[in-house]
Order: sequence, then C-alpha cells, then structure tokens
Amino acid sequence: MFSRNVSSSKVFPAEIDGAAFGILARILRQESGIVLAESKKSLVVSRLSRRLRELNLADFSEYCDLLGSAEGATERREMVTLLTTNVTNFFREAHHFESLQSKVLPGLVGKLRAGKKVRFWSAGCSSGQEPYSIAIACLEFLPDIYKYDFKILATDIDMKVIDKGKRGIYSDLEIGQVSPERLNKFFCQDKRDSSVFSVADSLRAIVAFDELNLIREWPKSSPYDVIFCRNVVIYFDLDTQASLWSRFSSSLASGGHLFVGHSERVSGVASSLLKLTGTTQYVKS
Repeated sequence: MFSRNVSSSKVFPAEIDGAAFGILARILRQESGIVLAESKKSLVVSRLSRRLRELNLADFSEYCDLLGSAEGATERREMVTLLTTNVTNFFREAHHFESLQSKVLPGLVGKLRAGKKVRFWSAGCSSGQEPYSIAIACLEFLPDIYKYDFKILATDIDMKVIDKGKRGIYSDLEIGQVSPERLNKFFCQDKRDSSVFSVADSLRAIVAFDELNLIREWPKSSPYDVIFCRNVVIYFDLDTQASLWSRFSSSLASGGHLFVGHSERVSGVASSLLKLTGTTQYVKS
C-alpha cells in the first residue's frame, strides 16, 4: 500500500523537476487527452501544491508514485479535475446564440411538431452556463419546446463542475452576462441571499448533465442536430483534434450544426464534411 508517512517539518516544494513533470504530463494525456506543454510547469505547481499538502506528500516525485500506485485511480481523476481549465460564461460568444435563433432553430420546429426527436449536445459544458444559455435561446424561440421530444445533453470530464451544473445555482458575478429580462424570466433569486440565483425549472426540464471523457466512448443517442464544443479541442494535440472533429461529424445528423471556439478550426477528414457557414459555425453536408 502507498505510504503517506511524511514528517510535518518537511517543506513542500515550490517547483517541479523535469522527470516529475514528464510523468504528470503523460498521465494527464492518457487520462484526458490534454497536452501539457513545458511552459505549464508553473501552472502545475500552483494547482497541485495544495493537493500535495492535503495528502502530506513531500514533493511531486512522491505524488507521481501515488498516481502510479494501485490506489492511484481516484487521485488521477482528482489531478485531471485540478488541471482542467474551466473558463465559461453565460452567452459567451453571443453570435452563436443569435445564429442558433435566427438560422438553426427555424429549421427544427417542423421536425419537433412532426413528433420527431431533436437533440443538442454541449460537449465540455463546464459548470453549466453554456447548456443553460442554449436552453434559454431555445425557450425564447419556442416557449413550449419542453412539450416536444427535445433535450440538451451537457457533458464534461470534471464531475465537480457537472455537479455544479446540476445544482444550477450561480452567484451574481457568474450571471453578469445575463440581461435583466432573461434574469427575471429564467432565474430565481434566493430569498435569503440576493446575490445567489438558481435556474428556473423550465431550463432544468430540457438539460441533462452527465460525466464524459471525450477521448473515451461517447453517448449512444446520436445523431445530434446541434453540437456545441467550444474552446475544448484546442487543448489536444493535432492528431487528437482531427480525430475529435471526425467523431463530431459522425455524430451529427445530416444538416446538423457544429459550433466551435473562436480560436478553433475543423481539421482533418472532417474539414471535407463540415462546411463553414458562419463565424466558427459549421454544417454537415
């Protein structure tokens, strides 16, 4: 069994050596597909040093030993959580939601009213702001959309942010990008703390959260009519990026839409299958 018997007099390191960084980078890539460049050493130290203290480990070498041990599976998952970047806002890249309402949803109403299912996927949804923004846009366009066979799947590798999304509770700072009209219609202010807001039941009814690692097996409910995967694929190497774009293309219905991040572009085989139709927006031909 891995031992954590470390003297309390030991000083925890302010840096990580090349060998330990290499091991952590390899494990992170194996577990999540995320590439950790040498330039990220200071980020690793800042995000993991507290974890070393919590585990009473003397240095990153001992932490690597723990990650590779028989009892390391849970800690590898914790490491991925700590090293994952979760930057998100409501209605981030607002032009995507404008396009969703003006160009995408009008073509899906007939499908819904004909009794067919419509599925959206927010891949790499972080703490829920993206899928709830999608839900707001959909409810504004079609207020009774919840009556139809419609659902937004929201997934992320980090179970902690998934849990936050499920709770649907945000601070006034987190809902800063939400207009007063939307705030009044789609959120409930806490009666005991005016700085806390929870999403309305109308949003919860059409969003389903689940844990998902993009480099592992994907959900079975494809094809999807719309996929949002924004500012996620950029963290993978080029081969993995091309593979993911191809998998997203395969998961889209014919005529389905893919929204990507502002610095991302579809590459590889998928570039011949997905046509650029707007700013970082593609459609499957």
